[in-house]
Amino acid sequence: MAKQQHRDSFVWGIILIVFGLIFLLHQFDIHIWDFIWSSFWHLWPVILIVWGANKLWHGLKERNERSETPGPDKGHEI
Repeated sequence: MAKQQHRDSFVWGIILIVFGLIFLLHQFDIHIWDFIWSSFWHLWPVILIVWGANKLWHGLKERNERSETPGPDKGHEI
C-alpha cells in the first residue's frame, strides 16, 4: 500500500508541475495550450491504451506475487 501512495504522490506531483508550466508559459504569451489541446484530441486513445496496460501489468504482478507466497497448506508437507 505504501508503494501505491508513493507512486500516486509522484504522479500528482508531475501533473501539477506540467499544469503550472503551461499556465506560466501562458502568462508570458507563449500559447502552447492550442498545440497541447489539438494533440490531445488526436492522441486521446493512447491514454486508454496506457491505462489498460498499466492495470493489466499490476494485476498480473499481484497475481504472480500471490501465487509465489506460500499459503497455510503450501510448503508444509507432512
